[in-house]
Amino acid sequence: MDGRCAVETWAEFDCSGTSCTPKLKFVLGKDVFLWTGGDEVYIFSTQRSKLTVILQFPGPVSDLVGSPDTQLLYVASHSGVYCVCLQSLLSSADSASCPAERQISSEFLVVPEGGVLSLLLVGTVLVTVTKKDKSWVLTLYNSTKLSGSRSCEMLSSFSLPTVSDVLHNDSERRKRPVLMCVDSSDATQLYSSSTSSSQETHLPDSHFFLDPVLFKLLFGIDAALAKSPVILCGLPDGVLCFLPLRPPGSRLRVLHSLEQPVVFIGGSSAAESSGRAQCLVAVGEQGRVVLMEVNKGGPEGGGSTTGFTEGCVSGPVMCGCVDKDSLYYSTGSDLLVLDLSRGSCGGEGSDGCEETSRKAVAALQCPTSLNVCRVVSLAEPKHNTAGEVQLHALSVRGQLQRITLPVRGKEATSSNVPSSTRASRSVRDLLSAIGDVCERASALKTAIKSKNHLLIHLNQVLNISFLLSDGANSVEHRPDQEKAIRCHAVTSWSRLLQKDSLNLTCDLENSSPYVLERGWTLSITVSPLSYSPRAGGDSSSANFSFPLQNLHPGETFKVSLPLAAAGDASFPVTVSCSLVLLLSSLLGDEAAKFPGLSSCISLPLNSLTVDWLHALQVDSPITSHAKATCQLNTTSDTIRAFINSHRNRSGTTSKTDPEKYSAIVRVSSELLRETLMIRNSDQNVNLSLLNWLLSEHHEGVKTGQQGDKATVSSSVIHARGPNNHSVKLTAKEVIVGDGSLRKEESLTTVEVQIESSSLAAVCGLHHAVLHRLQTLLQRAPERAASTKSVQSLALRQALQRAEHLLQQIQQSRISGAFSVGVSAGQMTRSLLRVYRELRENPLLII
Repeated sequence: MDGRCAVETWAEFDCSGTSCTPKLKFVLGKDVFLWTGGDEVYIFSTQRSKLTVILQFPGPVSDLVGSPDTQLLYVASHSGVYCVCLQSLLSSADSASCPAERQISSEFLVVPEGGVLSLLLVGTVLVTVTKKDKSWVLTLYNSTKLSGSRSCEMLSSFSLPTVSDVLHNDSERRKRPVLMCVDSSDATQLYSSSTSSSQETHLPDSHFFLDPVLFKLLFGIDAALAKSPVILCGLPDGVLCFLPLRPPGSRLRVLHSLEQPVVFIGGSSAAESSGRAQCLVAVGEQGRVVLMEVNKGGPEGGGSTTGFTEGCVSGPVMCGCVDKDSLYYSTGSDLLVLDLSRGSCGGEGSDGCEETSRKAVAALQCPTSLNVCRVVSLAEPKHNTAGEVQLHALSVRGQLQRITLPVRGKEATSSNVPSSTRASRSVRDLLSAIGDVCERASALKTAIKSKNHLLIHLNQVLNISFLLSDGANSVEHRPDQEKAIRCHAVTSWSRLLQKDSLNLTCDLENSSPYVLERGWTLSITVSPLSYSPRAGGDSSSANFSFPLQNLHPGETFKVSLPLAAAGDASFPVTVSCSLVLLLSSLLGDEAAKFPGLSSCISLPLNSLTVDWLHALQVDSPITSHAKATCQLNTTSDTIRAFINSHRNRSGTTSKTDPEKYSAIVRVSSELLRETLMIRNSDQNVNLSLLNWLLSEHHEGVKTGQQGDKATVSSSVIHARGPNNHSVKLTAKEVIVGDGSLRKEESLTTVEVQIESSSLAAVCGLHHAVLHRLQTLLQRAPERAASTKSVQSLALRQALQRAEHLLQQIQQSRISGAFSVGVSAGQMTRSLLRVYRELRENPLLII
């Protein structure tokens, strides 16, 4: 093919958000009807190059067909088939300057059957195709006879079971069967009656004449003798079936199977054949092409058989059309043409047909590119006065285009075209080709850029996954070794609407060399270490998710979340941090092609622990003024005690003070100086220990209510716990040892005493202090304790006291198990007494 295609864009329509492939076809001579999968049908006049009518239907439009006399338009929508008078619509739109809009209501409904996928009108017979359960149903209606409520009379119905359930997702559910009407070349009376005023027979769209011999071989002698039109139906499951209309007892039969969705059915004719198709062409979605022709067995023609030639072209095939001996088809990325005349079976004998079949298969492998891209629908080819083929196409972006093909070989030499016209046409063709190539290059560049971005993102995800998983699974990994991506937190109390609440500010630090791009989510789970099971056994865990937005190396992502309300004593709590990535976020816009992709990747980071010391609300440090006030309060307390004792002697009773609970922890001063790095002998060890307990990072969490530079200035701290009970922390130096020991043989310790009227507060704080001291011991240098010092610290008496308490516990458990003379309250008080003795007389940490 010499020269280049000229592409002219007439209009652009919105094709976004539709599940159907846009389609267009010629119903009237100069008017193009197109629909984009929505509820609107557009009528575009090619003669005036303007949009004339917009028809709005109650639901999405799947197919349409016009009557042979071009008076009526049948449209298949979601609730059935509608019939609209074309002449009245077009005559009213001729004088209008803007497109006329018409709302089609239910009064135009003539076939109240939902789910109609394809339509065909053969004379007065309206053919519909639907899919019900696992069968394809082909139904015939009489379009001239209307029953009650203007519905067409149903003539008969035929069904064919599906070969495979190809409609398994939304993209395939919208694929339409292809309907075509085939007539014998001498059966012209079907259409001549409706076009008696015209000089030639008008053949509607989706109809073509077939060579009588090939017609008889394909559809049978009965259909050929009855001169019956035959309905060809190509189904989305690959089956090509046919139905003769006139012979009595006709049934729906299978002609061939392409084993892939049928996209196009047409007839190819040689240039010298006066409109009769000598080859039936069927094209599948994946590129399979089937040519059905007559194989002549001898000079008499009595041994003629049907020859099926199968080949493949590059797919996927979006649409196609046939003009004489040329097959035009679009793959989405290019518009191609196949010359079918090189493979026509004109030879006689088996050897000649085999040779021709090989040539046909070879011809299918050599299509010619027209350098037009992104075409999704083609209408019936037309010819202009210069003999050029004109294709009307619809692009994936909704552009209505007219593609003018250059005149081929012999036609080009025989045409008397002036040189100036040929030169201007060549320039126009070159500019059009350049535009098409630029558009294809831009689309390919965008696709490559998207794929490269996806690969870079996937590489980052794999690197982060290996970085976090290697640290957890490595043999050399130590518990105190921090990950490159980790979380730290600070607790703080806030007041809103006269209600106190404990908040946790969590910082995600990215110390890795990788970027946490969009799609990653920081997931935080807060759960108490111990809790009372609720109804149904559910825990009181809470989950929080925070999407990330490109966290670069060295940056910090800060979030805040509520941890507990005032009065909540469910401490300590564990805060588990992890990074979560949805797999669908890797694909971006491509994720819509994979509806079942909903899984995710979860990478654990680190766990934080918030205990009672983190949740304390510490009062201001005791100043000199506060000390004076304290002395004044002490005097007032003495007077109040005197008055209360006087009332008791006079017979009046006073309210008893709540019971106080306490716990004691003793630590060697020498151990504290070594682990807390106290170099100055004048520095107070008591204050250093309290500062370390309340201010240092522990388990990744720091108390933030005192500020970063605030320090404890008194060895007595008054605070309020998360359960709203007052607590008191006291640190003082105590000399441990027998009274008979010399000063150098005794041991100086720091005693931390916890006091509160809440047993839960004492237990929680005692656990928190011991847990902190355990981490402090891990930093202590390893050395053997002096045997003399251990013997001089009354260790034997401490062990005897512990053994006595163990005997009390065992006795209480035995008595409670056998219910011998001990009630539940007595056993609880006994265990509580043992607990208090253990807390008030602890072992020494040296």
